[in-house]
Amino acid sequence: EIKFPKGSIIFKNVTFSYDKTTNVLDKFNCKIKAEEEISIVGENGSGKSTFINLIPRLFDPVKGSVFIDRINTKDLRLRDLRSLIALVSQDIILFDCSIEENILLANNKASKKDIINSCILADAHNFIRNLKDGYDTIVGEKGYKLSGGQRQKISIARAILKKPKILLLDEATSSLDNISETNVNNSIKSISSKITTITIAHRVNTI
Repeated sequence: EIKFPKGSIIFKNVTFSYDKTTNVLDKFNCKIKAEEEISIVGENGSGKSTFINLIPRLFDPVKGSVFIDRINTKDLRLRDLRSLIALVSQDIILFDCSIEENILLANNKASKKDIINSCILADAHNFIRNLKDGYDTIVGEKGYKLSGGQRQKISIARAILKKPKILLLDEATSSLDNISETNVNNSIKSISSKITTITIAHRVNTI
């Protein structure tokens, strides 16, 4: 466990392959300072998502190491490592329970006020309160009762509620309209000053 996490990230000679023949990352090195905000733009298959998925150990490098605050992530318990990190990706995971319960997965001790504030920042509060059951609305398995944009907003609200030290945004606003995307990006900008933030996009104008 990191007792006073700051959120610096180091990749040291990291090689990764999905099929053991083609390297997606090959002897990759980088240093990201704590509370730094960086953006990565690139084509499909260029290794962007692989890069951020290695940080919470959704995958492990074939060779090399990933460090958070100079501690090898393999030396941390997964629970402790992932408590520091919030990941918002295109593949949004929602469970067959209420909107509030889905958001509380980030922090089950949060108050209703905290949940609402997170949803306001994620531009989700207005659509939620207009639903018949509001925050008690059951979203269905994988959130099928909601639109793609609504699911994405809930995922962003969950990440904000977690108050992570590292925020990973993988095409996090890809399903949002232009106005919602602007509102969410402004909110993320307002909270990211004390968070290490990595944003991944296909288009430069997204960032």
